[in-house]
Amino acid sequence: MRRREFIGILGGAAMWPVAAPAQQGDQVRRLGVLMAIGEADPEAKAWLSEFTKGLSELGWTDGRNLRMDVRWASDVDRMRTSAKELVDLKPDVILGNSTPGTAALMRATQTIPVVFTIVSDPIGSGFVASLHKPGGNITGFSQVQASMTSKWLELLKEIAPGLKHVSMIFNPTRLPISDRFTCPHWRPLHNRSG
Repeated sequence: MRRREFIGILGGAAMWPVAAPAQQGDQVRRLGVLMAIGEADPEAKAWLSEFTKGLSELGWTDGRNLRMDVRWASDVDRMRTSAKELVDLKPDVILGNSTPGTAALMRATQTIPVVFTIVSDPIGSGFVASLHKPGGNITGFSQVQASMTSKWLELLKEIAPGLKHVSMIFNPTRLPISDRFTCPHWRPLHNRSG
């Protein structure tokens, strides 16, 4: 699936609570977006631009029938503050990316629908009850599931049968659930947090 198609689908999913009324009138809907990254990051800006473009293709235009409030936060404390700011604006739905960003949104609201992206383990993080029936006010997309770690290693062994060692590099402040990425043959060498 191409990136643009994915973002278009995401835009449709993010607007599920308000899609029907858009056909009925010019009511302005409010969308909160918590970008769990610094505003100066060029990739994040490009992602947000594509997301906005996808919404526009679905008939949702910021300033016409949509009010999009974006908050940027590159550290956990700022994410918590930004999540509360967005909830206080009483949006119809909030889009959050990253595990820490979604956690901040979960603490800030139990009623406003939250759609997440780029979350590593939505079940293990307590965001959803299950992937096919999330329950609560949170749902979304996850491209990485901790239970897939064993499969990754199996695939690596198929690709490179002589493989003896595998390393995983991660930033523990951006991937707080790294301890869930385990399998029977996994043995952490060390954990640096600097």
